Amino acid sequence: MYQPETYAITLIFMVFSMLCWGSWANTIKLCPGYRFQLFYWDYVIGLFVGVFAWGLTMGSSGSQGLPFLADLAHADARHIWLALAGGVVFNVANLLLVAAIEIAGLAVAFPVGIGLALVIGAVGNYIVAPAGNPILLFGGVVIVMIAIVFDAAAYRAREQQRSVTTRGVVLSLLSGVLMGSFYPFVARAMTGEGATGPYAISFYFVIGVGICSLIANTILMRKQLDGREPVSFSAYFQARPAWHLWGVIGGAIWCTGTILNFVAARAHIVGPAVSYSIGQGATMVSACWGVFIWHEFAAAPRRSKTLLAWMFVFFLCGLTAVAVAPIF
Repeated sequence: MYQPETYAITLIFMVFSMLCWGSWANTIKLCPGYRFQLFYWDYVIGLFVGVFAWGLTMGSSGSQGLPFLADLAHADARHIWLALAGGVVFNVANLLLVAAIEIAGLAVAFPVGIGLALVIGAVGNYIVAPAGNPILLFGGVVIVMIAIVFDAAAYRAREQQRSVTTRGVVLSLLSGVLMGSFYPFVARAMTGEGATGPYAISFYFVIGVGICSLIANTILMRKQLDGREPVSFSAYFQARPAWHLWGVIGGAIWCTGTILNFVAARAHIVGPAVSYSIGQGATMVSACWGVFIWHEFAAAPRRSKTLLAWMFVFFLCGLTAVAVAPIF
């Protein structure tokens, strides 16, 4: 399997991971009228497409470790279960975050959910595999959290005030706790004696997402957390072919970012805490898409645009601090 041997290449992997994590959701915008629960089935298919594509290419080349298919067969039960658990935890967190955004809006769901996930994930991953300067790492995490607050405030200033329900806040909190907890499972799956490589771990992680989706997404189709009407499976087969394609592409993009992030985390000079924290800069990337491509803030008040400017400043400062943590 291919594993980067220099920090420069590892940093490129982490940046591309951030770009993928912050960009995949654009495919949802290209499917107007396609309910998220239906889109999610195509998204999961895209995860499998991505994990096999990278596993049979980068995961089967290079001089380190075992090739992808051999590594899959070599994995022991402990590492497999850890990767599966990580996939299940992530999937529940992802579905709860979407529901929280629908109920409470970005202004509540993002600072509560993603902010909490960033703190829990950074601390948990550092405990599993301490790497990097802790002052720069956690200082950068705090600065990124401030940027997320600015991002949320910009959305709140753009939109009309919406009432915040207890359900929305609770879902945001649950999503944040779970979103910050999935990565330590993955980190532990890639460490220890006889540890499996990141490409094989990604496959078992995606299996966990798929198994969880069969249960959780089916339930959410019948009982919506946001109070909307149920969705039938027949609607999935009636959807436009282009919508299915964009869903698969969205899953493949997210999977690409995930594999690159796992590969970077396996590099001992970086570690999972740094890799995960930089990956969470995806919030800034998604904001860039919203501002510069989708023009979501074209008619927003001046205060909202000022808050966005500060968001970008704090994000860049925070991510820079996290990025240099492994070399100082």
